[in-house]
Amino acid sequence: MRTDGSENRQQAGGATTSPVGTTGSAPRRTTTAPSPSAGSTQQTSPTQPQQSGPPPEVRSTARPQPSDPIRLSVPRLGVSARVLSIRARGGTLVPPSNPLLVGWWSDGARPGATKGSAIITGHTVHTGGGAFDDLDRLTAGDAVAVTTRRGAISYVVTSVTVYRKRALAKQAAKVFDQSVPGRLVLVTCEDWDGTAYLSNAVVIAVPKT
Repeated sequence: MRTDGSENRQQAGGATTSPVGTTGSAPRRTTTAPSPSAGSTQQTSPTQPQQSGPPPEVRSTARPQPSDPIRLSVPRLGVSARVLSIRARGGTLVPPSNPLLVGWWSDGARPGATKGSAIITGHTVHTGGGAFDDLDRLTAGDAVAVTTRRGAISYVVTSVTVYRKRALAKQAAKVFDQSVPGRLVLVTCEDWDGTAYLSNAVVIAVPKT
């Protein structure tokens, strides 16, 4: 389901830019995670997209916890990707440089938390091979699972939206809200025009009941 203000995918196989900046020899989507809502105790998330050549991701140095995500599965897309714990660099959340991996923003909510958006970002490669290449093809009702050392957490997709970069910046506080009931937010880049990604695909999923 695409919400108001969304943009349809313009080119099959096009890479996606998520709300956190990414780059690479083969152009990849990147995601810029916006700031958590006022009153959140989480560290401010990234707000600016970045599109120069991809710097390496910033790994979290915090001691791993049993509730940290270690794998993301999206059955409809045939995706089963290892999850790295990452942090923002200068206001930009850079996905893992290996496009087969995805990154969980470790300063936000954990998957399975009762409150906050657990943000996972990954690259899209316009020539194929990125974990989130087809993220925008999900639809409401599709299943997503996050595995931690404590077990698997099942989610159901409620919305799939493709935002132009500026539109996402305006909606960032809402999309990446850390005060909402616990949910999962997946982000990547979208709409490769031959030189850059013009949009971001954002998938929101809630715990399966």
